[in-house]
Amino acid sequence: MDQLLRLPEELLYLWHTHRAEVLLSAGILFAIVRLALHWRSRRTKEILTPPLSPVHVKVSPLLSPKDASTPVPDTKPSPPPKGSKPGPKRVTGSKKTKSRISPKADPAKAQTIRPIIFYFTVGGSTKVYAEKLAESLRSSANRSVLSPHIHDLTDIDYEDFFTTPIRPTPIYSVPFYLLVLPTYNIDTELDTFLSHLQETHHDFRIDTSPLSGLAGYSVFGLGDQQEWPTEQEGFCTQAIEVDKWMARLTGRKRGFPLGLSNTRGNVEEDMWSWGKGVRAVMEDVAIGRGLGEGVRGSGDAVESADEAEDEDDEEESDTRPRKLTTRQNQTSDLEDMKVPIPVDFTTASPNKPTISTQPKPMVPLNSPTHTTLTKQGYTIIGTHSGVKICRWTKSALRGRGSCYKFSFYGIASHLCMEATPSLSCSNKCVFCWRHGTNPVGTTWRWEVDEPGLVFRGMKEGHYRKIGMMRGVPGVRAERFGEAMRIRHCALSLVGEPIFYPHINALLGMLHKEHISSFLVCNAQHPDQLAALGPVTQLYVSIDASNKESLRRIDRPLYRDFWERFQRCMDILRAKRFTHRTVFRLTLVKGFNLEEEAEGYADLVEKALPGFVEVKGVTYCGTSTAAGAGLTMQNVPFYQEVCGFVLALARALERRGLDYGIAAEHAHSCCILLADRGRFFKVPAKPSVSTQALDGKGEVKVVEGEKKWHTLIDYPAFFRCLESGRPFGPEDYVGEPTPEWALWGRGGFDPRDVRVDRKGRPREAVVSGKVEEMGE
Repeated sequence: MDQLLRLPEELLYLWHTHRAEVLLSAGILFAIVRLALHWRSRRTKEILTPPLSPVHVKVSPLLSPKDASTPVPDTKPSPPPKGSKPGPKRVTGSKKTKSRISPKADPAKAQTIRPIIFYFTVGGSTKVYAEKLAESLRSSANRSVLSPHIHDLTDIDYEDFFTTPIRPTPIYSVPFYLLVLPTYNIDTELDTFLSHLQETHHDFRIDTSPLSGLAGYSVFGLGDQQEWPTEQEGFCTQAIEVDKWMARLTGRKRGFPLGLSNTRGNVEEDMWSWGKGVRAVMEDVAIGRGLGEGVRGSGDAVESADEAEDEDDEEESDTRPRKLTTRQNQTSDLEDMKVPIPVDFTTASPNKPTISTQPKPMVPLNSPTHTTLTKQGYTIIGTHSGVKICRWTKSALRGRGSCYKFSFYGIASHLCMEATPSLSCSNKCVFCWRHGTNPVGTTWRWEVDEPGLVFRGMKEGHYRKIGMMRGVPGVRAERFGEAMRIRHCALSLVGEPIFYPHINALLGMLHKEHISSFLVCNAQHPDQLAALGPVTQLYVSIDASNKESLRRIDRPLYRDFWERFQRCMDILRAKRFTHRTVFRLTLVKGFNLEEEAEGYADLVEKALPGFVEVKGVTYCGTSTAAGAGLTMQNVPFYQEVCGFVLALARALERRGLDYGIAAEHAHSCCILLADRGRFFKVPAKPSVSTQALDGKGEVKVVEGEKKWHTLIDYPAFFRCLESGRPFGPEDYVGEPTPEWALWGRGGFDPRDVRVDRKGRPREAVVSGKVEEMGE
């Protein structure tokens, strides 16, 4: 019994003594058994495998799942991949079988294609061709090539489409870009589009081929071959440039050769032939055949951007895709334009012809932009300026009321000239009346007219238009005589006045003749704003309270538009002691009206302007406005504007800002808020009420009562300016704001007669009860 009890202790002692030898032996035994099993299974496979058959059977991706077990015979070694690095390679013993699909095809990547058509037009004909192309593709749409989407280049944000590919609907489809472009000899949105493509390509923060995710692209250009017979002489130049830059941004995914058509020929037949080829390419891509080898510009992108540019230059000079055959028996298209060949100095080859670098006019005399603006009532001055008589000037001449500037600041509309020294703008606002007809740009690259020429042209053009009013029924003789002497100038017609390089010299000429200056800018040019000299009143358009809303409403061309906007707010805060500053808020229902009062209050707190004008957007009723996404449904009612102003006033009060509702002009759907500490004070002279008491025509004098002083003392402004001493907005504050212009009283001049559209007198609109925020 004692021996049995000692047995476990002896076993435990043996384990502790020899456990290393036991574990090592067990491991060696396990390895021997595993190797024996592996050798036995290999011998079995060699016996069962027929001679000359690959050991590793590779299943063709073309086979269906039920045939996946069928091996694909192959006796030839696969060639090394193109561009692969030298070194040991793993041999699989099989290759793809030959089939109807090209060797470069990848059937595993079969996908659904969504054509997306982009076009640009001024006269409207290119839009018609683009819509016909879309209808043709839509009629042949199927499961692999979906119905196309169509976009006007002036209605989109380039970063949403040409910095990264847009995500089409459905999400599993891949976009295929089609661009239908005319060529112009003027600065239009096409120049901005080309600049965006170039900047995107050269931006070190963006991938060399950011649009490589596209299934492909193709460009169709329209031009006048009679005026410009060859491509070197300017035929379809802008379409050719877009094709070149798209090749670089997509990694050379030109799906179909560049199509060029003479607008004096049969454009529809040329586009049908080009569209047929594009449709065939999209169908090939959809089933996995890829772009193919025979399409110029297609294929893999090289790694070096410099090499890609050199190859593109060689391709453009030696292997330019041939233009399609055209007929010469048709009339000229509205898009037929003469155009000099643009040159890109960063990629120009030495063997290319040297092009003149002289700046060209912003609005050439024979351009469609000149024609369109002239039809709209503009007088074009020189190469980049314009003047137009305002509808309120016509109204004031007939005694039918002046605009809101008379109610707020004492400017009689028949004494005011509306002009601009720059027809170009850096925004494409959805509510702009000149949408798509005026030039756009981010840098001044045109001829510059002398300020003297611009000033003389403005006056001559304005007086000529006033003179044309002498025969209009209802024009008052005394006001017509007064109108022949300009007293005020609103630099707010179209474009960006502060963009003009000699804006301070032009302002000096206005002030020298005692013409007040109201300058409007869009908060996108901080350097010019900081350098701006004296101006009677400085407006800044504040169309949104946050970055995304500003992008949707103003559609700025600058990529750093929000940073520029914020810098302008800081500059305005600094200028509030030297300039009479005004925020101009344009309310667009569905864009910036709903729940943005708090955001606007933050901007007011940051810039501290003297005044805040809130105005409902005016719908111009044109197809271009509708194309920009604006309809009558986006025009707010006056009651909605009043509600927004009250909400904004309460938001400012919560921030401790002393602003109050000072005046209104209901007919313009416009309301004015003002800094109470600077413009609500006791008059220098006792105020006299013009309201009759008990119907006896008596007046009463009120002493010591604070009143709003939003009017401007214009003679005092010129005295301050001519003194040469520093001065501020408080030095030329005018008389108290008229009673009829105050908040709650409508703002229509009682000396005039308001009429309806048929000229019949009607009652002036009064907003009703004065709210507690008003005075």
